[in-house]
Amino acid sequence: VQLQASGGGLVQAGGSLRLACAASGGSFTFYRIAWFRQAPGKEREFVGAIRWSDSMTHYADSVKGRFTISRDNAKNAVYLQMNSLKPEDTAVYYCAGARLVGQLRDQRDYNYWGQGTLVTVSS
Repeated sequence: VQLQASGGGLVQAGGSLRLACAASGGSFTFYRIAWFRQAPGKEREFVGAIRWSDSMTHYADSVKGRFTISRDNAKNAVYLQMNSLKPEDTAVYYCAGARLVGQLRDQRDYNYWGQGTLVTVSS
C-alpha cells in the first residue's frame, strides 16, 4: 500500500488549507495515521495523528486549536484541516501510517509514508 499526500500550496498568513492523505494499492487498515512536517533546514516533526478505530486525535502543541485531523472511511482518506496558518507552518507535510501501536510521535514507528506536499505560508 502507498500513501499519497496532496493539497499543499501557497497561502497567506491567517488563511486555510486542507491536506488529504489517500491510500492506493491496498487497504487503509492502519492503526494510526499521522501527519509530520519538515521545514527548511529543520528536522521532521510530529504534527498530529488520528487513531483509525475510534478517530481519537492528538496534536502537537504548536498546532493545537488550529489544525484538525479527520477521516473518511468511504474514501479511505485522512484530512488535515489547517486554519489560521502562520509563516512558521511553512514545510513539506507528510502523512504516515502505522499498523502497530508504537510511539505516537516517533517516526520510526510509521512504516508507510506519502511523498509529501509543500505548504508555503506568506506573511
